[in-house]
Amino acid sequence: MEQVDGIFLKRHFDYYFEAPLTVWDTVATYIITRQFKKNEIIKEAGKTENFIDIILKGSIGVFLWTDNHTKCLDLFYEEYFSGDYMSYIENRPSELFTQALEHTEVFSMSRQNIEALYSDKLIGEKIVGAAARSLFVHKQKQQIDLLTKTAEERYQLMMKDTPELLHRTASKHIASYLGVTPESLSRIRAKNS
Repeated sequence: MEQVDGIFLKRHFDYYFEAPLTVWDTVATYIITRQFKKNEIIKEAGKTENFIDIILKGSIGVFLWTDNHTKCLDLFYEEYFSGDYMSYIENRPSELFTQALEHTEVFSMSRQNIEALYSDKLIGEKIVGAAARSLFVHKQKQQIDLLTKTAEERYQLMMKDTPELLHRTASKHIASYLGVTPESLSRIRAKNS
């Protein structure tokens, strides 16, 4: 199990806001490491999200059960923030569930610990803000791609940006994420191989 340290946090958060290493060393004491087995449900539908996670190893999917099947709304991999952020912000249950797609290890900060950090120079608020910005930008890019690119173009972008991730994620999740059937994904893959 990896140890949380201020250097990792500083490196990860400096993109959003800079703070001295001593601040990140303090924040590290509020973070726990959690591990999940492949296919383990992290947050169930109908429950409230109480953690903000940064993925160290593995991958996490955000799903919705609708029309008698699961739809993949998002995929997150190493160094990404992950979770059901809508539920976290609203502090209430949502119909989304999160699931480890492979053995996954995350740094987690609980709602209680983030609130404890609020009194310390608003660092907790800045952490939540950083997660919000990261997840918002990720989601906006995804929405723009859905509206302006074909499924094949979105697949080609995934292949260009992170080809190794396509080998780590089940085809049914990739197809759902791209908004196509598994059969359509097979045709797209065959055409692009």
